[in-house]
Amino acid sequence: MQQPIPDRRCYAFLLRVLRGQAQVDFLSSALAGLIFTVALFAAGWQYGIYGLCGTALGTATAQALGVARDRVTAGLEGFNSCLVAVGFAAFLGADHLSTALLAAGGCVVVTVLTGAVGTLLRPWNLPTLTLPYCLTASAMTIAAPGFVRVWHQGPGLATLASPASGRTALTWSDLWHAFFSNIAQIFFMPQWYVGALFLVGIFVADRRLGALACLGSAVGIAAGWLLGAPAGQIADGGTGYNAVLVTMALGGVFLATDRWSLAYAVTGATAATILTSATAALFAPSGGHTFTWPFVLTTLAFLVAVPAFPRLRKAGEPAASEAPAGPATPPAAAA
Repeated sequence: MQQPIPDRRCYAFLLRVLRGQAQVDFLSSALAGLIFTVALFAAGWQYGIYGLCGTALGTATAQALGVARDRVTAGLEGFNSCLVAVGFAAFLGADHLSTALLAAGGCVVVTVLTGAVGTLLRPWNLPTLTLPYCLTASAMTIAAPGFVRVWHQGPGLATLASPASGRTALTWSDLWHAFFSNIAQIFFMPQWYVGALFLVGIFVADRRLGALACLGSAVGIAAGWLLGAPAGQIADGGTGYNAVLVTMALGGVFLATDRWSLAYAVTGATAATILTSATAALFAPSGGHTFTWPFVLTTLAFLVAVPAFPRLRKAGEPAASEAPAGPATPPAAAA
């Protein structure tokens, strides 16, 4: 018996929502999105609810506004709203009605910003990445302490930047916690087991991107340690999560995976680790948060530079040895 149309539509929408969860890590896989949802619920049932509802609201808003169907189906209209909702829950307190209402509004706003940022970047053929989410979340964290019915965390987060202090030597426990927490912190979660679940989801969808996520986490740890970041910040993933995203983006999502793009990605991941500290210092006086600003700024800068480096290929482009040979150049035009 043929399924009723409403059931099919609900199932299709659920797949779009799950793909939206997965697109936080560049994946268009409903199965990966399901594992990501499990990971968020493992961190706290509120975060699982916020993540699902936020992704659903962003996806539904995009559909209602008539966004191209292929974008909605692939989950590209859901990942920024997922991060906005989970971010609001993490920084404003998941148990407050005001947080839920602001998260809902933020998911609608970030969908509009996704369209705006996409329009601005389209002439340069650049992706929006998580820039819409960064704009929305930064505005929220900076403004929230100014509203009594919104801020429930005591004193505001604004503070003067200060030099790093504390031990820098990493224990074995610090290392393996950091390896997984770097991946969990993309969703604001410091728990290593949440990061392990996210990593399983990445590998289930794409083993190559799973390997790149591991490489990015290792680069984030190494760069943080070599520069003398406090061990506690490295262990909870606060230093290296941007390196994970940059390595995935430059090593296999937007550039073809080869030795040149891997070296390029490692360079970008190291730069993002440094920029993470710089961004934290920049936002500290206003009470803002780094979010994924280092990833966005580093990835866009490195993608803009790609045409200047012939050894780098965008994803989908054939290698020089595989490109079809063109007609021979006439001798008269050789100069």
